[in-house]
Amino acid sequence: MKKIILMAMLVIASVARGEDTQTVTSPEGNLKVNINVDKGKASYEVWLDGRQLVTPSALGFVADIGDFTQGLKLNGTRTAKVDKTYTMAQAKASHIHYVANQLDLDFINAEGGRMTVTFLVSANDVAYRYAIPRQKNDNPKCAVILREESAFNFPSQTTTFLCPQIGPFEGWERTKPSYEEEYTADAPMTKKSRFGLGYTFPCLFRIGDDGWVLVGETGVGSNYCGSRLSDYETGKGYTIAFPEQGEFNGIGSVFPGIPLPGNTPWRTLTLGTTLKPIVETTIPYDVVDPLYERTSTFNAGRYTWSWLIWQDNSINYEDQVKFIDLASEMGFEMCLVDNWWDNNIGRERMAELSRYAQSKGVRLMLWYNSNGFWNDAPQTPRDCMSTSIAREKEMKWLKSIGVAGIKVDFFGSDKQETMRFYEDILSDANRHGLQVIFHGCTMPRGWERMYPNYVASEAALASENLVFNQHHCDNEGFELTMHPFSRNALGALDWGGIIMNRRMSKDNNSRNYRRSSDTFEMATGIVLQTAVNCVAMQPNNLSELPQFELDFLRQLPTTWDETRFIDGYPTRYAVIARRHGDNWYVAGINGTKQPLTLTLDLPMMAGKTVSYYTDKPAAKVENAIPEAELRTLKLDKKGKAKVTIQPMGGIILK
Repeated sequence: MKKIILMAMLVIASVARGEDTQTVTSPEGNLKVNINVDKGKASYEVWLDGRQLVTPSALGFVADIGDFTQGLKLNGTRTAKVDKTYTMAQAKASHIHYVANQLDLDFINAEGGRMTVTFLVSANDVAYRYAIPRQKNDNPKCAVILREESAFNFPSQTTTFLCPQIGPFEGWERTKPSYEEEYTADAPMTKKSRFGLGYTFPCLFRIGDDGWVLVGETGVGSNYCGSRLSDYETGKGYTIAFPEQGEFNGIGSVFPGIPLPGNTPWRTLTLGTTLKPIVETTIPYDVVDPLYERTSTFNAGRYTWSWLIWQDNSINYEDQVKFIDLASEMGFEMCLVDNWWDNNIGRERMAELSRYAQSKGVRLMLWYNSNGFWNDAPQTPRDCMSTSIAREKEMKWLKSIGVAGIKVDFFGSDKQETMRFYEDILSDANRHGLQVIFHGCTMPRGWERMYPNYVASEAALASENLVFNQHHCDNEGFELTMHPFSRNALGALDWGGIIMNRRMSKDNNSRNYRRSSDTFEMATGIVLQTAVNCVAMQPNNLSELPQFELDFLRQLPTTWDETRFIDGYPTRYAVIARRHGDNWYVAGINGTKQPLTLTLDLPMMAGKTVSYYTDKPAAKVENAIPEAELRTLKLDKKGKAKVTIQPMGGIILK
């Protein structure tokens, strides 16, 4: 239920530094945003608990109907209180209560053009967007946004945790950009991005010892392009950047178009003196609403996936039966059949395979190539998702054989045309009762709430890279201790595998070495959030893994009622607590090469004796990893627990 109460007086907005300076604070009073108009230019700054975390940052945009970056005059303000409760089935919390103060600022530019900037400020989040009315004589009725001035400027001591944007038609089979580049940690703002194109959302900033800021956007579907941040410019900060012309094989404009009256998407900032608000934020969902009703029950759960380790050769009927049987044996809900299934298995036998899976209490998910014409990825099925006619035929068939959902791959663009394509796939899939995972793709922007059959996106340097290159095995800890504070903080992440093989091969005795412990891998099922989670077990794991590991994976939840940050630092370690029903799960992973001893504050487990999954120190031999063990642990009356996480190891308390 949503309730907006208009306030009659300017209680929130008040004159602070001059005639054209307005202030809006959070309901708690801890977070303050000042919006200032000086010499015809608008800017904002953000203070948290008396600390300035965002320095003056520009507002405005240039459109084909006018320049709203200069010559601006404030023409009025309105305030409101937002009080909103809603439920989610596939996010970090199930019942969410969002309370914020709203300030609308009406501006007129030098030519008499009008726009409104809306700010929403809650305890630790700021969201703002632009509204454009029809101008004179009820015209024009549409606008093209040519540039956003929207900026994010930070104090000079700020360091960054960012993932660079790569250019169009780059990488394997010209499939990028796909949000799969490597992060840099604790870098100065002045460090240029690797490819000279700025950074993909989300973007995490450490403001010295004063706090943290996570910048993102939400509410982006067919209504706008996906954006990113530019490289840093001294005095100006980072600004919103639009897609490159070559994306999507050059099809579609880099400039978003909107009907009038209309709104741009929300730019979001999550701020904290610690990382707690970053990990726990629900701002991507708080300021958007569902675009349609879901036609069937959401199918949360776990899935097996042969392709990750057994690769293309496993896409045959017999091997897929083995992974269906594995899912059934483990009590998992789904099995993903990857690329080439239409050639190697065929549609008639796929229908037979789906019937077999359902007889074992398992439902299939099927992989698709998104193409079209926008890259050279050869895998099939192709040309089944690229047009509405093809999708209707394909999805009708998928529904008829009882498939649970689809995984669609290889997009490589943030243009509005591509965003419309994502939305069309989701909407069509919903009509046929299918849920959707995206790979080789952009990050979600409020999609779990906007599109109720949306599950998750990859949009990260994910698990397949461990199979491709030892470097990524060596860096798994670095990457997976980054995502809870950035990529996964603003959207569900299909990392693609709680990997239980020690080696990245079918025989478990060749190719790349996994550097992480079994406990680390199991803990990622809690540290990383997605409602449909890949447990990348292999059939051999049934006889190789200790019984307590198998038992844990059999009962691992994938939906959560509550999430709490416990401890961590991006690219080093992360400890996250999540509640499923009445049961709390606390999981920690250490991405470094040194043991880490922590005293955890866990009031939800105060005085309890819990199951404690941990690791023994690794043997001092080449390629050894810590060995998992199961103990019990008694927490004191205040919920304090002293733990040691081994290098590339993990802990779980439940």
